[in-house]
Amino acid sequence: MKLMKTRKLFTSSLIALAFASITSVANAESLAIINATVHTVTEQGVLTNATVIIDDGKITAINPVVVSADKIIDANGRILTPGLIGTMNQLGLVEVNAVSKSRDASEKKADITFDTSLAYNPRSTVIAYTRKGGITSNIVTPFGGEDMFRGQTFVVDLSGSFDSVLANQSAVVVDFGAKSKGSRATALQKFIHKLEDAQLKLTKNKEKEANKKSQKKEKDKSKDNDKKEPKRDEKVINELLAGTKPLIAYADRATDLLALIKIKERFKLNLIIVGAGDAIVVKEQLAKAKIPVIINAMSNLPSSFDTLHASLDNAARLTAAGIKVILSVDDAHNLYQLRFSAGNAVANGLSKEDALASITANVADVFGLDVGRIAVGKNADLVLWSADPFELSSHVDKMWIAGQEHSTKSRHDALRKRYMTESKMPKAYVK
Repeated sequence: MKLMKTRKLFTSSLIALAFASITSVANAESLAIINATVHTVTEQGVLTNATVIIDDGKITAINPVVVSADKIIDANGRILTPGLIGTMNQLGLVEVNAVSKSRDASEKKADITFDTSLAYNPRSTVIAYTRKGGITSNIVTPFGGEDMFRGQTFVVDLSGSFDSVLANQSAVVVDFGAKSKGSRATALQKFIHKLEDAQLKLTKNKEKEANKKSQKKEKDKSKDNDKKEPKRDEKVINELLAGTKPLIAYADRATDLLALIKIKERFKLNLIIVGAGDAIVVKEQLAKAKIPVIINAMSNLPSSFDTLHASLDNAARLTAAGIKVILSVDDAHNLYQLRFSAGNAVANGLSKEDALASITANVADVFGLDVGRIAVGKNADLVLWSADPFELSSHVDKMWIAGQEHSTKSRHDALRKRYMTESKMPKAYVK
């Protein structure tokens, strides 16, 4: 049996989760899922009685003329979707909120270089629980510290393996908006100054290089003219200016969103806005600037003076305006409810196709992931549902991450079994 090849982005699972029952035995068998209702989240739309072939962790064929695979699963008409993708939470960084020693998402002196992927725990009991919601990968976000920069995100799959961190330092997170102490202007001004200083330094370095070439001088041996290596924080700012690293900005009030639009246009940033409570007020400007927004579909009441336009139908209205919307649940312990949040958006005007895209394809597009769609060549992160994934009564029947099947059994199931087992002894003593 040949070994699985390493995925281009999503690395395959190598070891089991903390509990022996959580993952199935990994193998490299090719797999055919037949008679499925496939929500491709592509231009192909929904395919009925369709077949999807998986091999070496990739989707290798859809509706082939001849079905050939080591293993065949008959979906019997059930719904097959891409694995859902979580964003903007501290999954794997916080085990119990009330226990300080189990929290690694924040640091008082955190700055733009803060990389919490070093503290990620793939054996967290919350991860298997999250898989129950059909979530196969996640964008983990640091909580930061006293500085406006919270740190940098990282990408994980939810296989629970020790190599499940797929990309670290993937985007910079910065917090704008209202302050309990001081003015919101300070953060915006400080950020603009950092960009200006970095841009000026880059321009001067380019001019020096150009002068050297035009004058055809020999390499300058003096220390004063030696090209200095940028500091770590400077390198990150330079990546933002080059557009190679996204900037994730927390902001809600319409004036803050307009200020960020100007900053994006001035410095050519790859900007993503989180929160966006007042986005509906400036939806035309956001759409024109092609800025995606990450929102919570359950935000239906103002939580501050910055979010006076929070509404259950904002996801539908922003999508209709041409904005790429991503739905998120920022509480890692409730991340499994992501599909219910999307279902709530459907109940308030968002189409089911757009709702599914908001937790799959849109996330993949914005963060450059090779998942989120059922298409040939994509990584095989797939979920087979018992029924409509947006319904409370449905559940995950089967799940594949990088083509390997994973269970949704969690510590919660083990505890339920333990305490519900019939015994003459008190329930707390049942093993």
